[in-house]
Amino acid sequence: VFAIAQWGSLQDMILPAVTLSLPFAAYIARLTRMGMIDALGADYIRTARAKGASNMSLHLRHALKNAFLPVLSYLGPAAAYAMTGSFVVERVFNVPGIGQHFVSAVQNKDLFLIMGVVLVFATMLIFFNLAVDLMYRWIDPRIEQ
Repeated sequence: VFAIAQWGSLQDMILPAVTLSLPFAAYIARLTRMGMIDALGADYIRTARAKGASNMSLHLRHALKNAFLPVLSYLGPAAAYAMTGSFVVERVFNVPGIGQHFVSAVQNKDLFLIMGVVLVFATMLIFFNLAVDLMYRWIDPRIEQ
């Protein structure tokens, strides 16, 4: 059903994408659950419930917004890792990517290529962490600086 040695259609991307994203999805689900349990026990949720807010409004508008902050903190490094640390998935599914170049550079002791790939990885990590910081301010207006 799934072609392993090709990368041409959307069907060929399903198995590598699931393989790469499944551990992240599990940890994000745990973080979201933990955050929701903490947020639903907060005073502002009891106040909103006393004012007559519906359960849907409580969960989506009030609790989920604050429960998403730990998830957002995790998403920056996780996105950088998904973009850069996928060399195992690239090797197993024969997907062309920068991870294969990094592995071959280490095997061939090509220092300039290793430095270039590490620079690209570091740039991605900085970019994703900057994006997370900007999203923090958008999600939580209490964060000024």
